[in-house]
Amino acid sequence: MSRTPPAVRFRDVGQRFQGADGRPVAALDGLSFEIGRHEFLAVLGPSGCGKSTLLRLIAGLIKPTAGQVEIFGRPVTEPRDEIGIVFQKPTLLPWFDVLGNVTFPMRHKHGRVTDAERARARELLALVGLADFAGRRPDELSGGMQQRVGIARALLHDPDILLMDEPFSALDALSRDEMSFELLRIWTERPKTVLFITHAIPEALLLADRVVVMSGRPGRVREILPVPLARPRSMATLSEPAFHDLARHIRGRLFSRPVAA
Repeated sequence: MSRTPPAVRFRDVGQRFQGADGRPVAALDGLSFEIGRHEFLAVLGPSGCGKSTLLRLIAGLIKPTAGQVEIFGRPVTEPRDEIGIVFQKPTLLPWFDVLGNVTFPMRHKHGRVTDAERARARELLALVGLADFAGRRPDELSGGMQQRVGIARALLHDPDILLMDEPFSALDALSRDEMSFELLRIWTERPKTVLFITHAIPEALLLADRVVVMSGRPGRVREILPVPLARPRSMATLSEPAFHDLARHIRGRLFSRPVAA
């Protein structure tokens, strides 16, 4: 019996760009790993190691200069409907209300929004805790609430794969923790394959099934680390000895010498 292909597969992927001086710059080199269906995978690495490039390759926004990226066994050659993206900033349109921002992808793609799509958008706003804010403008929302709108928008077309590029990095510490637990709740209720880019070790360990630790540029996979912390996870998870052991191990892989947790 043939094995079901993973949701995402990187096969010896490399990516080079042309620098300002005309010389090639290697962003990624020799990346090979898989993401299982409905797995939550976090990617950690130093600034400039190609984490966002990795996300853009899956999204089909750029093509690899070496190797191949696959979604459900098929090469990625262009943007696909299986993908939803949540960016660092939600980039909401100020002239639309919250409901209009959630449904904007359908308006942009088809020139209209159906009643069924509006109903689904309201359902998703309820899922992210914003049922009472559908008629509000973006400038009436906090940063965390705006990012919830961005998550609802990414889920509107029910993608199989959700790509998240440091979605909580602009939030204060308390809002960031709140959004992490909110994302866990949403992922539990509506399972998706998630690739989550982050610089924060605690955030990665709280959310993920596995963590990919990358090297500095050109980005290579330094280690893929399972996160054997029981689900559902809570504030108590952050105090578990295993959590601190994993964080200490990752710091030791990211930096030249281990740093105490």
